[in-house]
This record gives sequence, structure tokens and C-alpha cells, in this order.
Amino acid sequence: MDTQRMTLAVLTVLPLAAACGTEQADGGAVSAEPPVTGVHWSVDSVTVDGTTHRAPTGANVTIEDGRAAGNYGCNHFTAKVTFEDDALRLSDTTTTEMACEKRPMAFEETLARTLADGALKTDVTGDRLTLTTDTGDTVRLAKEPDAPLYGTKWGITAPGPTGDAHLSFDKKTGKVTGSLGCNRVTATATVSDGHITLGAPATTRMVCDTSLMKTEKSLLGLFDSTVKYKLDHRSLSLTSENGKTAKAVAVG
Repeated sequence: MDTQRMTLAVLTVLPLAAACGTEQADGGAVSAEPPVTGVHWSVDSVTVDGTTHRAPTGANVTIEDGRAAGNYGCNHFTAKVTFEDDALRLSDTTTTEMACEKRPMAFEETLARTLADGALKTDVTGDRLTLTTDTGDTVRLAKEPDAPLYGTKWGITAPGPTGDAHLSFDKKTGKVTGSLGCNRVTATATVSDGHITLGAPATTRMVCDTSLMKTEKSLLGLFDSTVKYKLDHRSLSLTSENGKTAKAVAVG
């Protein structure tokens, strides 16, 4: 396993360490610490021999249903995690192999040397998770809250190409405003039980590149109807009644 792949594999297990020591003698499970599964943890830093190395922006990991997935700030990763007494073991780890800048790669190598072997002691305090090696080196992580539906600028990522397509929902006015990639749009938006009822859209009348107009037409199909919505940390999906989906990420 090369250094980058090993580091990403190590990062995958970090939040899971807090799950150790939660079983009763009779086999029943108890929660000895605040839960670490289903939480989006951002990696803050790793401290080795008294020197703290700050993590690149975007380094994160989420654990759910026996799987770990995240992004190191460049590459995405997934892995299967199993427990052996007080130890954690990764298997079936996969990562993307995009080229990263020098600093993320240097941090990756430091993390690999620190956490490739040995048990990790855990301490969860509030929204902070600290992992400590047998030699006293530490990795610090923080819980990153989900982006709220209201007040967030949701940049459309699909269907594409999207240009500067984005939407923002305003609870006070009960409206959604934004851009469809070419034209501005506004409409009423009523949110209830995982659904958003979008009113008839009012738009400007500009004509843009054919590909952007195609995307715009697809997005307009979400309006004047009720769509399902799903929030996943900083991602939003909108699904129309006929199954067509628009995806967005929080950009502000």
C-alpha cells in the first residue's frame, strides 16, 4: 500500500475509535460516549513530537453502517471497518488517485507515520474528538454541523453544465430565489415533511448558450409542483414527481 493510500485508510478509522468499550458484560450495548457514527468529522490537526500540523481544508470522515467514507482535501475514500477487542482494522479500502498539492501530501505522510499502527485512545468532549497514540501523539477532529436548508446558497451541480446556477430558500418570505444558470428565478416555496411545494416560477428573459438553456429547462421542471428534498451534511437533492433529480452543494 503506498503512503497516500495508507494515510487515507488510517484517516477512515479515526472516528470509529470512540466506539470501543461500549459493550456490557451481558452483551447489551450501551453508549459510553457521545456517538461518533453518523457524524461528519472534519480533521483539524495531527501533533507529532510536540509539533502540530494543520489539516488541509476539506479533510473529513463520516462513519455509518460499518462503512467509512470521506475526503482528505483532495482524494475521496471508502473502507470497511471491523473491531478486534480494543483494536480497529480496515479492509477493502479504496481511494481516488488525484494529484494533490505539496502541503496536503506532506500532511498525509505525517498522518500515515503517526497512525499506521497501534491502538488509538479516544476522548470525545462536546463536538471535539481527540485520538491519542501510545507515544502521546494526537489527532484532533471536530464535528461539522449540517448546512441548513434556509439561508444557505445552494450551488447546483447537476444536471449540468450549470454555469452559476444556485438557489436560496428564505423561511421568512416563504420564497426561493436564485439563478437557473442563465436567468434569475423566484417562486414561492413551502417546506413540509421532506417535501417542498414550489410555485410557478417568475424568471428573467435572457438567452444564453444552448447547453445552459437545456439545463435551465430541466431545472424549471421542478417548479409549479411538489418535490422531495434530502439534506446530507452540505449536499441537497431535489427529486421531482417524475423522478428527475437536481443536486446542489452549500457554497455560502
